[in-house]
Amino acid sequence: MPHDDQAIIRPALRPAPTPPRAIGAINWIGLRTLCAKEVERFMKVHTQTILAPIVTFILFLVVFGLAFGGTGRGIGGVHFLVFLAPGLIMMAIIQNAFANTTSSIMIAKVQGNIVDVLMPPLSPGELTLGFAFGGVARGMVVGVTVALSLAAVLAFVAPLPVHDALAILYFSVGASLMLALFGIIVAVLAIKFDFIAGITNFVITPLAFLSGTFYSVERLPGVFYLLSHANPFFYLIDGLRYGFIGHADGSLLAGVLVVAGLNVALWIACHVIFARGYRLKA
Repeated sequence: MPHDDQAIIRPALRPAPTPPRAIGAINWIGLRTLCAKEVERFMKVHTQTILAPIVTFILFLVVFGLAFGGTGRGIGGVHFLVFLAPGLIMMAIIQNAFANTTSSIMIAKVQGNIVDVLMPPLSPGELTLGFAFGGVARGMVVGVTVALSLAAVLAFVAPLPVHDALAILYFSVGASLMLALFGIIVAVLAIKFDFIAGITNFVITPLAFLSGTFYSVERLPGVFYLLSHANPFFYLIDGLRYGFIGHADGSLLAGVLVVAGLNVALWIACHVIFARGYRLKA
C-alpha cells in the first residue's frame, strides 16, 4: 500500500506550559505594587492631602502665635513661634499618617474591593508593610511641606533652626509609622466611618493637643505633669522639638524607646489581624 503523507496524523505542536512564577521569600512585585498604589492614591488628590494641611497649620501658627505668644515671648530660650513650629509639624504628620491608612482600608471595605488586596499572594507582613508605607509616605511628605512652609513664614520673625537632623528623622518616621499602623487597626475594626471619626475626634486630636504642642509641660502642676508623660504623643513632639531647637521637656532616651516599643507592638498587632483576616470583608 503506497505511503500517503497526507494520511499521517501528526500531533499538534503545543508550547510547553509556562511554569508558575517563583515568588520567593518576599513577593517583591506585589509589595511594590501595593506601595505604589497607596502613594498614588493620596498624590492624586494632593490638593486635599498635601496643600490643605499647609494652609491649616500656617493658620495655627499665626492664630496661636498671636493669641499666646505675642511678639516678644519666648520658651526654652527661643521665640514662642519657633517653639510652636515643631509641635505643629508633628501634628500634621500624625493626622495625615493616620488618615491615609484608615481611609484606604475603610473605603476598600465599603466598596468591596478589599478582595483585590487579599487575593494576591501577599503575606500578612507584606500587607502590613504596604499599607504602612503609604501612611509613612504621606506623613513624611506633609511633614516636609508643612515644615518648609512654616520656616518660610518664620523667616520674617526668627529662623527655624535644625539642632539634630537624626532626631528629626527618627521621630518623624517613627511617628508616621506609629499612626499608620494604628490607623490600620482602627480601619479593620471599624464598620462605619463614624468609628474612625470618633477615634480622630476623641483620641488623636485630644492627645495631640495635650502633649505639649502649644506649651511646655514643665509648667504643668504635679499630677498633670505626670499624666503628660503617659501620653505617647508627648514623646513624639518632644523628640521632634529637640531635633529642631535642642530643647526637650522629657528624656530623649525614653522617647526613643517608647516610639520603638509602640511601633513593634502595633506591627505585631497588624500582622495578627491580617493573618486572621478579621473583619476585612465587613
